Amino acid sequence: MSHPSVVTLDKKSAPRTLFAGDMLVEVDLPPGTRCIYPKPPLASLKDPDAAIRYALNHPLNSEPLHAKLRPGMKVVIAIDDISLPLPPMRRPDVRERVLTIVLEMLSDHGVEDVEMIIATAVHRRMTAAEIKHAVGDKIFNAYYPDRLKNHDAEDPHGMKYVGTTEEGEIVELNKTAVESDLLIYVNLNLVPMDGGHKSVAVGLCGYKSLRAHHNPRVMRACHSYMDPTPKTSALAASVERQGRLTNKALNVFTIETTINNRMFDRPLEFLHKNEDDLTGFERTAMKALVRTLERVPQAARQAIFERVPAPYGMTGVFAGETEAVHKATLEKCFEQYAVPVKGQADVVVSGIPYISPYNVNSFLNPLLVQVMAEGYLFNMYRGQPLIKKGGTLIITHPCTDKFDKEHHAPYIEFVHNLLPETRDALELHKRYEEKFATNPAYIQMYRTGHAYHPAHPFYMWYWGEAGRQWLGQVIVVGADNEYIPKILGYKTARTMAEALSMAREKHGPSPEITCLRIPPIVIADVS
Repeated sequence: MSHPSVVTLDKKSAPRTLFAGDMLVEVDLPPGTRCIYPKPPLASLKDPDAAIRYALNHPLNSEPLHAKLRPGMKVVIAIDDISLPLPPMRRPDVRERVLTIVLEMLSDHGVEDVEMIIATAVHRRMTAAEIKHAVGDKIFNAYYPDRLKNHDAEDPHGMKYVGTTEEGEIVELNKTAVESDLLIYVNLNLVPMDGGHKSVAVGLCGYKSLRAHHNPRVMRACHSYMDPTPKTSALAASVERQGRLTNKALNVFTIETTINNRMFDRPLEFLHKNEDDLTGFERTAMKALVRTLERVPQAARQAIFERVPAPYGMTGVFAGETEAVHKATLEKCFEQYAVPVKGQADVVVSGIPYISPYNVNSFLNPLLVQVMAEGYLFNMYRGQPLIKKGGTLIITHPCTDKFDKEHHAPYIEFVHNLLPETRDALELHKRYEEKFATNPAYIQMYRTGHAYHPAHPFYMWYWGEAGRQWLGQVIVVGADNEYIPKILGYKTARTMAEALSMAREKHGPSPEITCLRIPPIVIADVS
């Protein structure tokens, strides 16, 4: 089995260029190393607005949106938050396109009582500027802040009990959404674990509902977050139960969109490519970028990547009943991301980029480095993990001991006070989670500032739990300190050659090595 996105290095192969936070590093990998690259971007829809209108009028397993509307009804529109997509996309954002057409349809049918909620769950509140970027100037000016606002999971008067599943999972959601006549969810699907029942049942919930599945026991029972079916993911199974209960109680109309993986625009388009396929000009530009990033301060490095929004193109839009819609979405998602791969590897090498779902417009702190490595990177597979049980994951990142004090205040205490005491997720869950989650000062920062909820750092640690249970060791190349890797449980190496030497001590002189070359996103279909 071969695929154009899977290449094997030989003696003449160029060095691979990997992200190391907001730096790029060139590494030599031995001949025989298998490199997995993202697929080329799928073609964008030629007329996205026409596709949106078609989806609303020809929904899946549901009557058309216009048939659900009547004058005088109360409609709530919930939309995905800033964690999607990564990085933020060039305007108009997909959400703006969908909202514009949905709001026109509501107006045409005499629906005037409309509110919009950013489905943040326990993520940080979006700023006004971030909301404007997502929904566009016209909608922002007409609705913000009175009828366009962030979800508040800690508002004592803003949440409403919906029910309890047969497994005892509490469903408590945003009261405004629960009491609406129609709840429309506008999703922007970046990876397969987004969307579906997760949109409403998680995006509009609070701590009581999240406790059912955001815990170490459930995360250990997930066999790929990117294969979100109940048979492979205890997380997906729990969310599905909550979602089905929600959809029985509420009138939900789901709209999901998919995008291609065109993450980098000019002048950084060459970052998509196999290093051996670069033109002479692109090779020079790549080396110039690597050298520039080495010389400029961190803030300037981050600005280089944030200055150009991603030119993502919409590849699909589906509307109607939640599960039917999400099935179509997943097919489109895997069409973009899935690359067939034969066999597991002893050693997987990958760079950790500068951005994750939880640090848009802030720094990728050490806890999020862990999430990217043992959470997202490890789980970029279907079938079976890309790495063998007990294998070695080698990452490139400085692991700088730096946090955004506004966005990630609870993270600082978690990393510096709790992790030195124990890395055992079950112990952290039992002894500290509820104490953190009810801390009045942290709750205030979440509700009135732009801080993540104090339960969130625990969830970030649990997110790495499946990877921690599977991997034999994680080696970080290029750390600028020994302290952070040590409390994360990582070994350190000064160079890639040293890291590979350490891996050979564990796996023998000729380990099977695979380089997962991200970003953009790629998911290994491992057989």
